[in-house]
Amino acid sequence: MDGILNINKPVGNTSFSIVSIIKRLIGERRVGHAGTLDPMASGVLPVCFGKGTRIVEFLLESSKVYRAQIELGIATDTHDAIGNITKRGDSSAIKTEQIEQALCSFRGLIQQVPPMFSALKYKGKRLYHFAREGITVNRESRAATIHRLELLDFNTSFVTLEIECSRGTYIRSLAHDLGELLGCGAHLKELVRLSYGPFDIESAVSPSHLEDAFANNDWQQFIYPIDTVLSNWSSVVVGDKQEQVIKNGGLVSMENGQIEDGDKGRCRAYNEEGCFLAVLYFNSERGQWQPEKVFV
Repeated sequence: MDGILNINKPVGNTSFSIVSIIKRLIGERRVGHAGTLDPMASGVLPVCFGKGTRIVEFLLESSKVYRAQIELGIATDTHDAIGNITKRGDSSAIKTEQIEQALCSFRGLIQQVPPMFSALKYKGKRLYHFAREGITVNRESRAATIHRLELLDFNTSFVTLEIECSRGTYIRSLAHDLGELLGCGAHLKELVRLSYGPFDIESAVSPSHLEDAFANNDWQQFIYPIDTVLSNWSSVVVGDKQEQVIKNGGLVSMENGQIEDGDKGRCRAYNEEGCFLAVLYFNSERGQWQPEKVFV
């Protein structure tokens, strides 16, 4: 049983709890999700199972799109709505022009300090454990890329944004930092992940709907093939002889025009029946393509 499910995670569920549901339903031990969503967040959560778990590392590099509602005038220790209030400010005089100007500081390559209430590790212990004990540790800023940042709506207290960003971006930190820049404080009120790589919320299935589909034995309609994640990569079709070499982990040469380029030196390989064989990477020293992950 191999593939990917595009789950629409509800508010209140942890990402781990969704994985537990999928494990129970399909009876597969190898199940994992890509890109944790906080319990207060909802939206697209790709869940990979079987050989699909081997593709997670490539999915993690995909960009994500969020819709975020930020409440101005209140800052919290978690940078979201479930935390304790640490600051109150007056946002009544803030204008749309100020919001637009402030957002310019968050577009492109930025630096973020991870929130204390996060799963990052410090000396082998996750930061949220320190935070729950009232301990604050020094965190180094981390690079993140905001590809797109649009103001959808603004009133006196709430800012609604649509954000397309890279791996490692903390939307909670963006909300907090926006409040600091405006001088009134802010926190993340609501968050919905609209898309993640090739998966979008319009085609996502809720856990309850999936359970109903299992009961009716038609849940297979929601399975995405493993190579969906790599759909924007170059691909190559190999003959029987090359197929056997790839299965054995050997290097293969491509004829001129057989493949133009790969994604960062990678490509998808298929056999003549259209079966997804492997992820190949270009070995520049040998001038040949080498299997990185073999799926058949």
